[in-house]
Amino acid sequence: MIKVKVYVTLKEGVLDPQGKAIEQALQAKNFQGVRDMRVGKYMEFYLNEDEATDHQIQEMCEQLLANPVIEDYRYETEEVISV
Repeated sequence: MIKVKVYVTLKEGVLDPQGKAIEQALQAKNFQGVRDMRVGKYMEFYLNEDEATDHQIQEMCEQLLANPVIEDYRYETEEVISV
């Protein structure tokens, strides 16, 4: 089995209202040093080794897990003994 970790973030220049709201809330709590807060998504799942090709994972990301028009993604894989 292969463990896949996918990180999705908004592309640079895309407005992030959720990030801005969190930034303002932190500043209201006197965490004044916070700037340019960005919010993203993290996904983790397992694949059989024969299905865990870079191409397969990229297709998953581009077709469903991320919106390539406004989001960037990256992923990591690690081999696991058992789930």
